[in-house]
Amino acid sequence: MQHARTRGGGLARHGEERHRDKRPALGSFIAAAALAAVVGTLGACGGNDDDDDELVAQGQQIFRFDTFGDEAKWTDTLRMHEVISAAVDPVTALSVGLKVDAEALPPAVVQGIQNGSIDLTSPATTIALLKLDAVVGLKGTVQSTAAGDVLTSVGVTCALCHSTVDDSFAPGIGKRLDGWANRDLNPGAILALSPAFDPATKALLNAWGAGRYDPRFNVDGLSKPVVIPPAYGLEGVHRVTFTGDGTELAYWNRYVAVVQMGGLGSFTEPRLNLSVTNGSVDLVTSKLPALQAYQLSIAAPAPPSGSFDPAAATRGQQVFAGAGGCATCHSGSRFTDANSTLHPPADSVAEPESPSYASRSASKLYRTSPLKGVWQHAPYFHDGSAATLEDVVARYDTRRSLGLTAQQSADLVQYLKSL
Repeated sequence: MQHARTRGGGLARHGEERHRDKRPALGSFIAAAALAAVVGTLGACGGNDDDDDELVAQGQQIFRFDTFGDEAKWTDTLRMHEVISAAVDPVTALSVGLKVDAEALPPAVVQGIQNGSIDLTSPATTIALLKLDAVVGLKGTVQSTAAGDVLTSVGVTCALCHSTVDDSFAPGIGKRLDGWANRDLNPGAILALSPAFDPATKALLNAWGAGRYDPRFNVDGLSKPVVIPPAYGLEGVHRVTFTGDGTELAYWNRYVAVVQMGGLGSFTEPRLNLSVTNGSVDLVTSKLPALQAYQLSIAAPAPPSGSFDPAAATRGQQVFAGAGGCATCHSGSRFTDANSTLHPPADSVAEPESPSYASRSASKLYRTSPLKGVWQHAPYFHDGSAATLEDVVARYDTRRSLGLTAQQSADLVQYLKSL
């Protein structure tokens, strides 16, 4: 990188060495099952060959499996492949919030996990899961040798932070939920385990906590993590980040791909005096249209049946539009004025904070976050300082001197849960 400090990280075991038993690692089950391709490509919707459907299908593959060549960072610089091979078993990986795609597991592996015959305390099992493309957001290259499978390189994809699973098989193992923020993921702890960092940096990264990441840390050296945001419900929303930098999703995708993931390509932002070029080839630009098309196709999840009181939500809608003043900024069908307006830090009830997250951005402002699917992604505000929607309403009531009654506050919460 140029004009930006290089940071990143790998995975390693926490605590003492675990007892190793004689259960086979996953690789032997793969060989026994003579596994072929287990991760299918997404077909065009309904078998239609429409160009838009093909673009979305390509974008899904990019979102899930494309590293943009960031192995140059995660392997060559951070040596994550060495750390995984030496000490990262599935139990450790799950403990830092990594997820496993159950649909990528062949029947023999499913059975082995269920009956306990697969060793989930062996790094060899993690390598075998990477060989299956089953670890959400990680892409490994595995070479078969006479001594067994060897992980030769590893990189990360968009899905690492912006996809999770439904836990339908076991905690941390299930069907992919693309676009859902992985609030279990602990990026700071993962980064801090890389041998590339000094003790002071590791301590700082370890303080971030699960579900939080600072996408400016390797640019300005400051540390003020924000919650990992969802990547769904963005159709028609032009300013997609907390601070509204850029006027389309592709702007932020390029920033993350190059500046954060370490992908091969370039990103320039004169407002930040930032210019980063990784490598001598561009593996980012051509993929941005498809990636954006897929992300914009991901709808916000509907609230679960029975998760809110419909009658109270109807009353809460009136509070939202009236006494609560919410609709002033959370306007229109997308519940945001972000396409036309960005707000000064003083408008944010998460401010004042030090350092101000907005002050570190290109816009120096905040956007109004869309509310579709808000029931799903607690905690709230860019810094995660409100644990529940009740906390959100209470803070607005206090900071804006709204004077809501207890009934109005409760009804407003039910309306938010219904979105």
